[in-house]
Amino acid sequence: MTGASGGQRPLIVKLGGTTIAEERGLLGEVVELARSRPLVIVHGGGARLTTWLDRLGLGHRTVAGRRVTDDAALEVAVGVLRGLVNAELVAALRGHGADAVGLSGLDGGLLVGERVPGLGRVATVTGVRGALLEALFLGGFLPVVAPLALDADGLICNVNADDAAAGLAAGVGADLVLLTDTDGVRGADGRRMARLSAREAEELIVSGVIGGGMEPKVRAATRALVTPSSMALIVDGRADGALGRALDGSSGTRMDLGR
Repeated sequence: MTGASGGQRPLIVKLGGTTIAEERGLLGEVVELARSRPLVIVHGGGARLTTWLDRLGLGHRTVAGRRVTDDAALEVAVGVLRGLVNAELVAALRGHGADAVGLSGLDGGLLVGERVPGLGRVATVTGVRGALLEALFLGGFLPVVAPLALDADGLICNVNADDAAAGLAAGVGADLVLLTDTDGVRGADGRRMARLSAREAEELIVSGVIGGGMEPKVRAATRALVTPSSMALIVDGRADGALGRALDGSSGTRMDLGR
């Protein structure tokens, strides 16, 4: 898939879990980058969703980084992710001069999901219909995607935002940036690894060097690596110039298929 900016590979940027106010500098950088290449933002909203579940007296728990989502929690998730968070983000981006368009993985059949056993209405991405994105790129729009998908039965499901971004990147042949709250992946010596192959990543997961919250991010990044030219970056979104520094290799961890 190519976009409207000279045939460049699209870039999928998954925003971290901070508030819109905390991300204003980052949003400006995203908008500037979107002027030179096709770009899609995928967002989560876990903290906001937890707040609303608590307000409504609904229990919540996670398993391996994925939120267990029953029918009641899904109604709240759709309202918070596709409604509140997506709308706020689109408004903020438009305030930065971007022609942002809010949508979810449901719109145009963008994301196809497969249920994750034991998690209720939660899916992982198994297919992508990128025609909608191509049309938006050609129109000069900046797509902002909430992580929802339809399963094989046509039911709405919640999707982990890292997984949604990785699945989208794999499906449309895009590069991936996962913005988080740490400067990349740390090796056994505790230092940032500037580059990491998919094979090396799996070895570090098995040995326990990569664990905790970083493990699902690394696994998501690995899923985005579908061709020798594929690239995924794990970067601290709080740093000044986070995107530019990541893309020029001076920050974060770059993942690829390696040799």
